[in-house]
Amino acid sequence: MAPTLSPSDSARRRPPRLVDVRTPAEFETVHIPGAYNVPLDTLKEHREEIARHLDEDVVLVCRSGQRATQAKEALATAGLPNLHLLDGGMQAWQASGGEVRRGKQKWDLERQVRLVAGTVVLGSILASVRAPGAKWLAAGLGGGLTFASLTNTCAMGAALSKLPYNRGASLDPADAIAQLRPDTPTA
Repeated sequence: MAPTLSPSDSARRRPPRLVDVRTPAEFETVHIPGAYNVPLDTLKEHREEIARHLDEDVVLVCRSGQRATQAKEALATAGLPNLHLLDGGMQAWQASGGEVRRGKQKWDLERQVRLVAGTVVLGSILASVRAPGAKWLAAGLGGGLTFASLTNTCAMGAALSKLPYNRGASLDPADAIAQLRPDTPTA
C-alpha cells in the first residue's frame, strides 16, 4: 500500500507534483492550487509516458481516495516509486480548510452514479407493475453495485466519466500529459 499524506502534511510539505485523477469537470469545480489534472482513464492508458515526466515525489488526489489508489497501482507498474495518496482525498482536504480554487460547480462522479442507479432501480420497479420482468433490471443493477463494491471498481462511474458533462474544458490526453513537463505552468 502506498504511503498516505494527510491534508495537514501536504500543506506543510507541499510536494513538487500533485496529480488530480478526477474528471476534468470535477477538477474544474474545485481543485488544489498547483495540481495537475490527469484523469484516471488517461493516466492508465498513458502510464509509461506519464511516468517519464514524474521523477519526484507525487501525491495522487481524487475525491475520496479510491481512484487515487487505482492511479497509484497503474503508475507503480510503470516503475514510478515515489507515490503517495492524499489521505481522504479532496473531501478531507476541504474539511481541513486546505486552500482550493473553485470554478463552475458540477456534480461529482459519485453523486452522478447514485442518481443513475437510483433512477434505474426506481424506474424498473415502477415499470414492473405493467411488465413484471422489469424488476430484473433493478436486480441486475444491484448485482453490479455489489460487484463494484467487492472489486473497488465502478463500471458505471467509468462510463459516466466519458460523457461530455464530465469532460470539462479539455480532455485531450496529449494536453494532460504535456502539462506534467517541468516548464509547463500549473492551474
